[in-house]
Amino acid sequence: MIKQMCWLSLRGTEGNKVLHLRVQLGQPWQPYTAFPQYAAPDYPIANGSKGYATFHKLRCAGWTLLPSGQVEQGSWEQQRKSA
Repeated sequence: MIKQMCWLSLRGTEGNKVLHLRVQLGQPWQPYTAFPQYAAPDYPIANGSKGYATFHKLRCAGWTLLPSGQVEQGSWEQQRKSA
């Protein structure tokens, strides 16, 4: 199991970024809410980042944060395949 996180816009939007998770290479990124076993309740802050509490929890548990730009362009997959 891989433990990867990334801040991405929800599909079909260009708005605020939401934490997305992936636990296996080749699988699509999914919003953190699709993983109730890992998700933490969001902080009650107006206009706060969706998934920040989960990000903090998983970061402390050793998950890796990938740069949004690389994930959006697919360059992270190319780097993994060539390594």
